[in-house]
Amino acid sequence: MHKFLILLLLASAFAPVHTKAQDTLPKISARNIDGRIIISWRNNYARPITNINIQRSFDSGKNFTSIGSVLNPQNKENGFADARPPYTKMYYRVFVAFEGGSYVYTNTTRPVKDTTTRKIPENLTTIVTDPPKPLGWIPSKRIFTGKESYIIINLPDAAVKKYSVKFFDENDKLVIELSKIPDTYLTLEKVNFIHAGWFHFELYENGALLEKNKCYVLKDGKNQQIPLPVEQGKKNRVP
Repeated sequence: MHKFLILLLLASAFAPVHTKAQDTLPKISARNIDGRIIISWRNNYARPITNINIQRSFDSGKNFTSIGSVLNPQNKENGFADARPPYTKMYYRVFVAFEGGSYVYTNTTRPVKDTTTRKIPENLTTIVTDPPKPLGWIPSKRIFTGKESYIIINLPDAAVKKYSVKFFDENDKLVIELSKIPDTYLTLEKVNFIHAGWFHFELYENGALLEKNKCYVLKDGKNQQIPLPVEQGKKNRVP
């Protein structure tokens, strides 16, 4: 019965006519139907999508966590039902990963109350209602390779929290340590890393480990590709 209700709610997000159309990626729609949040969208991307994660936060600009993913990210019409939100006015966004490794985040939106009734369409998208384990390497939102090939540290609340970070090479040798990061947005030049390649980092908040992840330092030149960590063996283009 519980699963049927979720599918019924998700179906309402795909209904044609008489209502506001679904937004097209990288935009999403969010509706509150009887306390359940329905996130929906249309996919008009020509390049293949490999993964879609739905994220939510109490804050519109930070602290997003993944709550689930769709099983068929390539579907033209897609959606996700958050059946048990801790708060019905949370902020939602979607992480979209493409074949080759590039990715985008959608707009951030709050649900709109929806009390309309619609016919259930055929061929509903199957959803995952429990948070799945990440598939492969997912780039950090805090420390990542920027478009200009710099390593970017993005910590919006650095002015009020004490952050520190350590970078290690592939042999776990400490390369750089920043004991206190006062700036909310910081760029590290490639010269700090000695050579191009993968470096893993540990980010701490007030001395407690906050995140462990990897970033890639590019060589000089344009239109380079980032190889994914060895365990995946694919290519990942710079986002």
